[in-house]
Amino acid sequence: MQYRTLGRTGIKVTPYALGAMMLGSLGNPDRLEGIAIIRRALDAGINFVDTADRYGDSEEVVGEALKGRRDEVVLATKFWGPVDDDINHRGASRRWIMNAVERSLRRLQTDHIDLYQLHRPDPDTDIDETLSALTDLVRQGKVRAIGSSSMRGSEIVEAQWVAERRGFERFRTEQPNYSVLDREIEREILPVAQRYGMGTLVYSPLAGGTLTGRYRAGQENDNFRSTRTGMRHFRDERRLAAVEELVALADEVGLTLTHLAMAFVLAHPGVTSAIAGPRTIEQLEDTLAGVDVVLADEVLDRIDAIVPPGESIGSMDMVYRGPEVGDPALRRRPSAQRSAA
Repeated sequence: MQYRTLGRTGIKVTPYALGAMMLGSLGNPDRLEGIAIIRRALDAGINFVDTADRYGDSEEVVGEALKGRRDEVVLATKFWGPVDDDINHRGASRRWIMNAVERSLRRLQTDHIDLYQLHRPDPDTDIDETLSALTDLVRQGKVRAIGSSSMRGSEIVEAQWVAERRGFERFRTEQPNYSVLDREIEREILPVAQRYGMGTLVYSPLAGGTLTGRYRAGQENDNFRSTRTGMRHFRDERRLAAVEELVALADEVGLTLTHLAMAFVLAHPGVTSAIAGPRTIEQLEDTLAGVDVVLADEVLDRIDAIVPPGESIGSMDMVYRGPEVGDPALRRRPSAQRSAA
């Protein structure tokens, strides 16, 4: 397994990172199998593990799996999302960050987190409040580096400026959604992250399973994830039509669609690691089999012809779009003003 530098932190990580979201109650509730999956990934050479406090009991599974092997692993987790019904047990306030990190440390059975990430932007909290709290955690030794996830380009720049002007720790990484089908970050997010020397850990490189070849045009697509609430992207005919073209290309060059998709995201110079999130040991083994695949320029050109650079076909349902898009009140004038106009 080769290594890449995580931004400018000096930390060396593998291009494949193990995402643990599906290891635990959100995916595979068999803890022993989850532990076995993590240890198999480590044995294969992966040294980068990513989870989050809102992924059910995933942090507990990771903590059990890393017993006796903690020093081998660059351990990343995330905060922000609600973890229970308490209105203040979420977000990016100092109050919650100081609470959330202690909870994560206990579940992970460790005294430090290598990369602590803001899972989503928090419009209710000033970014300097968040960075101030995270800076204190770094200085206390509980966190080694901090990162963000799903930020827009302007938010990345604002956070970098605030860190510089206030003397805070700055976000060293960004974790965006990126796959053959989801290429919007090539326009702004990846170039901005590169400009600031940030590492980029991309999630859903297999488009939530769409790029495994299990979801095909003309089929019911009624298995585990496609039937979950909100998973409309598995039935998006535009995405499935592109998958058919990608399957044909993969067959032509002698690759599985999974290996083609993983190699594609890792070909971008702005990408540090791609997060693979297996639910079973078989899925992990299939992913690991493609670790040495490198796509030739002509294959990348063929992919560009199917999904143009900087474009996406449809979108992942769980991708963060921001309140400006999700809340109608933020994108519509009051009816009285509209009628007056």
